[in-house]
Amino acid sequence: MPADDGAPTATAQGRTFTGIGVGRGGAVGPVVLAHAAPRVPPGEPSPDDPEAAKAKVAKGFADVAANLRARADTAAEAGVTALADILRATAQMAEDPALLEEIGTLIDAGTGPAHAVEQVVDQFAQMFLAAGGYLAERVTDLRSVRDRVVARVLGVAEPGIRPLSEPSVIVAEDLSPADTAGLDLANIAAIVTRMGGPTSHTAIIAAQLGIPCVVRAEGVGALVDGDLVAVDAAHGTVTKDPPRELRESIERRVALLGDLAADDAPAATADGVAVQLLANIGTREDADRAAPAAVDGVGLFRTEVLFLERSAAPTVEEQAEVYTRVLEAFDDRKVVVRTLDAGADKPLAFATLPDEENPALGVRGYRLVRRDPGLLDTQLAALAEARTRSGRSPWVMAPMIATAGEAAEFAERARSHGVETVGVMIEIPAAALRAREILDVVDFVSLGTNDLTQYTMATDRLRGELADLLDIWQPAVLDLVATTAMAGVEAGKPVGVCGESAGDPVMALVLHGLGVTSLSMSVSSVPVVRFALRQHTADQCRMIAEAARSASDAVQARAAALALVSGEVREALGL
Repeated sequence: MPADDGAPTATAQGRTFTGIGVGRGGAVGPVVLAHAAPRVPPGEPSPDDPEAAKAKVAKGFADVAANLRARADTAAEAGVTALADILRATAQMAEDPALLEEIGTLIDAGTGPAHAVEQVVDQFAQMFLAAGGYLAERVTDLRSVRDRVVARVLGVAEPGIRPLSEPSVIVAEDLSPADTAGLDLANIAAIVTRMGGPTSHTAIIAAQLGIPCVVRAEGVGALVDGDLVAVDAAHGTVTKDPPRELRESIERRVALLGDLAADDAPAATADGVAVQLLANIGTREDADRAAPAAVDGVGLFRTEVLFLERSAAPTVEEQAEVYTRVLEAFDDRKVVVRTLDAGADKPLAFATLPDEENPALGVRGYRLVRRDPGLLDTQLAALAEARTRSGRSPWVMAPMIATAGEAAEFAERARSHGVETVGVMIEIPAAALRAREILDVVDFVSLGTNDLTQYTMATDRLRGELADLLDIWQPAVLDLVATTAMAGVEAGKPVGVCGESAGDPVMALVLHGLGVTSLSMSVSSVPVVRFALRQHTADQCRMIAEAARSASDAVQARAAALALVSGEVREALGL
């Protein structure tokens, strides 16, 4: 958790900088600073040959786009699909003809080419920030494109990270996907950034790669190349010249995490109550990596990954091929497929309304059926075909369901295509409050805690400065989870959680205590959640949950829950 003010604090042997930790691991190593972006010379002259200058700029953008696509292909081959997707999206930004047109206009008016690139991209960045949401989150990527093009125009080295000769801690203002793609993973001990947040690209990619990471660490700009630091992702701290006790603590925890990762026994509480631990996936490559792990199946297959960065929806055959492979990878284990969840921060060129002032509250998720019912029908037909080919029946759920009527409508549509187990996402407070009625018409529900928190607290999930509100630990959010879970108990039907909150071992205890029957998360989070559950009885989980719900705010809720967690778990996981 971040400190109240993010300011560095003094330690016996140095300074500690506090930010937002990603993961539970840690590392000790020397600092390597990321190369700064090139500075445009203030006296850049007007071009003698505007056409030649425009051609040079155009080549710069084309080269950057090509380089990004090549890195995306490399990332995809390595199985780092999140990074590959981000790099391809950034390459598209570099190919935006509107950028070149505006830059060309400035060059024709006498502006130097590097200045023209800088001015136009900064204008676009300001528009992205003003738009908020998904576009605001892409500003770092857009500026990364700017810096690389400017470097090519000026004939200087691109920003980034120098070759590493030993395991090192990368410290940067922020890292773009392009920066991350070029990292020597064998020598990356940890990543630290001054900017970013828990949903930033750096955080997402670090989590997928299993690299200890601290983002939004104010004050780390004071570090220099070669400084010895300890990065503790569990506590969100970066300590310069760490004392021996801290180094040894991190070493013990890292060793334990390795041992836990080798444990493949079924998850259960200390008194033997089974808990399903499932994987979140987005691609068939994700499925191939997750299938060998000790998981009970898939709790969230984000099918929208198949649709992103396309000019038209994938065909029935294209979808069926992917769905079949995923079902076969997990054999007889449960696979929960979420139908297309597009809109807001996941726009589609062929489906998303371009002029929505508040897309998070607009036509997204299941609501797309109002404009284009064929999208859903095609997807359901592909799932039916995958069932026939694989001989395995997926669980299928729809996102952004607001009413029991919508749930019934989706259930009827899905069952008409042969889907045997039909569910919906509970992401909207209205759906949580009416969960009992919804469960009358579907077979299961799954709580999407990211969106549920966003809508409950009226807080944009991409606004890092509102992280205190955008917190699953908010008691009001926990109340809605409890309401939904109780509805499941009354109906005798499963209630899962597929938000990444399920990967927090303390929150996992709370969720189980509230009555949630399955937890879906990144595969890397499963071992620590399994360990935490084994150290507590079902009754203890219920006590922990009640303590959290009785608190007045998110900070107090987590503190109250943590106080009841076993000392062994707190010590082992650095809680």
